[in-house]
Amino acid sequence: MNVLHINQSDISGGAALAGYRLHQGLLKQGINSKLLVGIVKTDHSEVAAVPRKHRLENQLFRLNRLLGLNYLHLVSTFDILKHNFYQQADIINFHNLHTEYFNYLAIPALTKSKPAIFTLHDMWSFTGHCAYSYDCDRWQQGCGQCPYPETYPAIARDNTRLEWKLKNWVYSNSRLMIITPSQWLTEQTKKSMLNRFPIYHIPNSIDTDAYQPLNKDKCRDILRIPAQKKVLMFAADSLKDSRKGGDLLVKALQSLPESLKTETLLLTLGNGGEKIGDVVGIPTLNLGYVSSDRLKSIAYSAADLFIFPTRADNLPLVLQESMACGTPMVSFKIGGVPDLVRPGISGYLAQPEDTQDFCHGIIQLLENEQLRITMSENCRAITLKEYALDLQAKRYIEIYQKVLYS
Repeated sequence: MNVLHINQSDISGGAALAGYRLHQGLLKQGINSKLLVGIVKTDHSEVAAVPRKHRLENQLFRLNRLLGLNYLHLVSTFDILKHNFYQQADIINFHNLHTEYFNYLAIPALTKSKPAIFTLHDMWSFTGHCAYSYDCDRWQQGCGQCPYPETYPAIARDNTRLEWKLKNWVYSNSRLMIITPSQWLTEQTKKSMLNRFPIYHIPNSIDTDAYQPLNKDKCRDILRIPAQKKVLMFAADSLKDSRKGGDLLVKALQSLPESLKTETLLLTLGNGGEKIGDVVGIPTLNLGYVSSDRLKSIAYSAADLFIFPTRADNLPLVLQESMACGTPMVSFKIGGVPDLVRPGISGYLAQPEDTQDFCHGIIQLLENEQLRITMSENCRAITLKEYALDLQAKRYIEIYQKVLYS
């Protein structure tokens, strides 16, 4: 079986990593898996870049932007039909199609001669422009009068009703099966224009050998973190992204008791994390951008809690990584987060936007070591049972076979 994944990148970004881990899982199962992506970061024969006509597309982009439509200028997408990866494939697996590399109008042509799976990583596939609609449900009726034109991917003009109609036309002329990683996105998809297709729920996976609990004392020694400190870990990139709730995190940390702040260290991954310490009055150790799975496992294992103040998410990979390393989590009850952060089992779920509740969750877990130990064991057990790499790969293979041989 030859499978071709089409994605934004091979390893740059959450959807890319999710797709790449599936690719690795399929290879281990003996499936001939390849990736055709917008941005190539690795050097493997199974990975190639989507062909581009940059000069022509740059000229078309100006007109497209004025119309308030995204990605229709990417005419080179139709050249995928000529690519040897596509021609050799038995089945196509679409992933994230909305990062300036793919024109969704090409989906009917790409699925005309080959069956296809569409793995959703957010809501973009069935909205008039946005990846997450927050409290707006206009995508169920056809969009228009968009309340959030500035949300990613932003639009200069509200043509969301036209984009919704274009996507609806695309799907009416395509052959697809839909896979959704979270329970939340499954339910949203059933209410959308994609409900014309079979919908299957298969969670993303994680390499449980690369991400596993390590000795906390040794990890702290490596990172030069005092053994007696209470360590809160989070992704620093969230501080710059409203969707990731950086402002909510600041408010929650500022509300922590002063006595607890003196005992606590903030451990951050990503750029810009060192700045938050001065704002909230808690010492910070910023590791910067980390690509090594081993170093990330060391960081998760050194932490007491992973805190994730998101406003909208599907099935966040950082939460899966935290779970695999046995680190309990505090987050908000939104999107697919409850699939991973299970109250009293793997972490604490605060009510959306309620920073005092989020703060309470941090305090409750930091002050109860035995509860954290129990949650840590639960996190690892859940990961092994539900999110192992081979389990996801086998589920996908079943769907591929159903599509090819039914």
